Amino acid sequence: MNQGIAFYAIFFAAIFTNNILLTNYLGMCSFLAVSREVKTSQGLGMAVTFVLAVTSVLNWLAYRYILLPLDLVYLRYIVFIVIIAAFVQLLEMIIERVSDQLYSSLGIFLPLITVNCAILGVSLFMVIRNYTLINSFFYGLGSGIGWALAIISMAGIRQKMAKSRVPKGLAGAGITLIIAGLMALAFMGFSGMIKIT
Repeated sequence: MNQGIAFYAIFFAAIFTNNILLTNYLGMCSFLAVSREVKTSQGLGMAVTFVLAVTSVLNWLAYRYILLPLDLVYLRYIVFIVIIAAFVQLLEMIIERVSDQLYSSLGIFLPLITVNCAILGVSLFMVIRNYTLINSFFYGLGSGIGWALAIISMAGIRQKMAKSRVPKGLAGAGITLIIAGLMALAFMGFSGMIKIT
């Protein structure tokens, strides 16, 4: 077990220095598509954070207490995706009941959280890094907060840029990718402060 790293170091590193989106480039599709409005980005960011925190724990438990003892480690991808899909389906039903506006604004991207590669990536990283249950929870929570921070920042920048003059060749996806690259460079400035392996 990787117990040499404190949970708070893993938590802050997952937000800043090892941001799942801006340093590992996982979860870019919904990041680029949904980051047009801050409110929608906040809703998706909270949903992804919640899913990452809970499914990292559920997948850790399934891996440690079912897959390892039964020597079924080769099924981890399938088991992790099934757990993530079931939890996202439950979350989708809850959001639909609680906030119809958020449910309709997230649209297709809410069920697509299931196939967000950032969520599967967090579960695989926690297995590869041999984290404890507590470390896995804080890694999932920190990764979710880091992902939410990135998408909300992008939405704020894109809303401000809506009133700016952008050259026609860069309008739309071009300027969005340039902004994402600059954000990744800014987050790289944190590297070296805390490193998790």
